[in-house]
Amino acid sequence: MTGPLDIPTARRRYITVCALFWLPLGLSLAPLILLLTERGMTTATIAGLFAAHSLTAAALELPTGGLADVLGRRAVLVAAGLLNLTALALVGLGSAPWLLALGMVLMGAGRALSSGPAEAWYVDTVHADSGPDADLRPGLAGGSSATSAALAAGTLLGGALPWLLGLGPDLGARLSEASSGLVLPLSVPLLLGAAVEIAFVLYVLTALPEPPRPAAALRDVLRGIPATVVGGLRLGGRDALVRRVLLGAGAAGSALVVIELLMPGRAAAATGTSESGAVLFAGLACAGFICSGLGSRLAPLTARLAGSGERAVLAGLGAGASGLLLLAATAASTGAVALALSAAGYGLLYLGLGAAGPNQNDILHRRVTSAGRATALSVQSLALQLVGALTGLVVGTLRPGPVPWLLGGAVLLAGSLLWLRRSVPTPSAPQATTPRIVPDRVSPNNRRGPGEAVWSGHRPGGTLEFHAPQSQE
Repeated sequence: MTGPLDIPTARRRYITVCALFWLPLGLSLAPLILLLTERGMTTATIAGLFAAHSLTAAALELPTGGLADVLGRRAVLVAAGLLNLTALALVGLGSAPWLLALGMVLMGAGRALSSGPAEAWYVDTVHADSGPDADLRPGLAGGSSATSAALAAGTLLGGALPWLLGLGPDLGARLSEASSGLVLPLSVPLLLGAAVEIAFVLYVLTALPEPPRPAAALRDVLRGIPATVVGGLRLGGRDALVRRVLLGAGAAGSALVVIELLMPGRAAAATGTSESGAVLFAGLACAGFICSGLGSRLAPLTARLAGSGERAVLAGLGAGASGLLLLAATAASTGAVALALSAAGYGLLYLGLGAAGPNQNDILHRRVTSAGRATALSVQSLALQLVGALTGLVVGTLRPGPVPWLLGGAVLLAGSLLWLRRSVPTPSAPQATTPRIVPDRVSPNNRRGPGEAVWSGHRPGGTLEFHAPQSQE
């Protein structure tokens, strides 16, 4: 790379990467369970396949975040795209349970690899061009909006394609017959997603330049990952603001799991049949992604109106909690008014989470620097997944009604209340968390500042250190 990209170019490329990565997932959302059912999988088997995906993503979340900090953002993003390409092809074409399980495991690995590198690349590029005080919120908001738009468009297209193939001269039946049952109409959205993954990989290779990193043997890379993981886990304990971000992510994960578990059944109950309920839920999911994208676009304005990013997070998570509490209030009600209020609560949840996300990440990026940025994002994603999984287990034991919705609303409300108390800045100048690489031969430019707490672990080329000010609250 001859020089850093300018901010508008970096923002456009980051937004494009977000859209290309999440569009295949959107394409697979609507047909995936129906395709697995068509392949002869039972409900228990399907649940096991999804568990394999979630557990793989959770287990690899931190190690792959450290890998991105060692090997580079672009290499890890390419690996994520290739894994998702293989996974979509296996799930779209496979019929044997072990093939489908392998596809779901690879999809979980791709998900873990993807959580952080693109955003870390964008922040690194902006800082290289304009310094650490550059405003990150517009780009982060644009990336979140592009993600939501890609998911919304993919959900609609993925749900419509199998239906369109059944119109007229039943192209779906001909396609299935020509492929000896290998390609079903429900397979087409996943195979289209695999084609999009090819475009994603090519775009990452050509559009995301980054400075060369020191060459490292795979053995040395793997040796450095455990220290990176331990340091990532300690990050929240070192910095009060980072701890709030992680807890806020966990609260958001709890809310999202409640929606995913309970809303499909609620939609089916409202319409009277599973088929029509699925159509209603698809429409709600698309509307939710649109609301999330709108909230993300409004994130910078929310911060300006609220007076700070911290207050904007408080407002966003509070609005999301209000949406869940509205869903709880209408859980036992029927009729047009209850349906309208439920839809409003659903949209308010996603609008609030969309507005809170970029502001939380802006705070996080001001507390860490390039050497540990992807790891920090992986810790954030891990918090979301683990708290969400725990909430899902609890919700599964509760009786249908308002109580499960109240649980999700209470957790999200607690996450928002964490931001009521403002942090008192430390008196010395720029005290942001600054993970960096300290070469084995210390130079005058790599001195530790006074009052900084440090964790470190060996990695190729030096020692990875997170320098965290002792935040006061």
